[in-house]
Amino acid sequence: MSDDDIESSRAPLLDHLIELRSRLIKSIVAIVIAFGVCFTFAKQIFNILLRPYEIAAGTGSAAKLIYTAPQEFFITQMKLAMFGALFIAFPIIAAQIYMFVAPGLYKNERRAFLPYLIATPILFLIGAALVYFAVMPMALHFFLGMQQAGGEGQATIELLPRVSEYLSLIMGLIFAFGICFQLPVILTLLARVGILSSQQLRKGRRYAIVIAFSVAAVLTPPDLLSQISLGIPIVFLYELSIWAVVLVERARRATAEADDGAGGAEAPGGI
Repeated sequence: MSDDDIESSRAPLLDHLIELRSRLIKSIVAIVIAFGVCFTFAKQIFNILLRPYEIAAGTGSAAKLIYTAPQEFFITQMKLAMFGALFIAFPIIAAQIYMFVAPGLYKNERRAFLPYLIATPILFLIGAALVYFAVMPMALHFFLGMQQAGGEGQATIELLPRVSEYLSLIMGLIFAFGICFQLPVILTLLARVGILSSQQLRKGRRYAIVIAFSVAAVLTPPDLLSQISLGIPIVFLYELSIWAVVLVERARRATAEADDGAGGAEAPGGI
């Protein structure tokens, strides 16, 4: 590459870097503002996240948590605020990513990319809702059932979870389910770039089922109900992904046939 070529490419590269910096600054500002709001209401948000524990404990007993270090609850609130900030600011971050990438895409590519951008947070919310309303109450009910009332010759064994450990558990499950629920998006994108096909997904169905329940066993608490509650949705999402890939393949074939038809129609006139 000559010096003239390097000089001519410097300005566009600098423009891209300035644009990237602008998008990053806007994303960081959104996270900082959301962090401040979430930290202000950290206790209220934590009480909302305690609802699954209250459901598992039942109406007869109040949920009780402890913290064993002076700074533990403060750090927990900081983690909770960052978790909430990323959750709230994600639409803004995704929009900034899209606006940075969109000018380099064709119009049909932008239309193809936009549904994935919309589907990602929706699928994540579905996974988070499953954790909040089903998985966490079942898992906590299982753990609470291991308590021992005590009596003659028996010690009293009571579950008193730490606030940091409870937050780590529910946040870990929300992230795990949210990421697993991105399976249709990931597989459909791989199909769009030609790495996967619906036929390959059908052939790999039995292996996918084994992997789904293996992942569920690793990511969820060690009770059978929690593992099934993640394994079955993953298998369902895998089947949904097959149908989504079939639609992608049909659309690709229709586009190819339309292009061939257009080319064939122009051929006689060009001779």
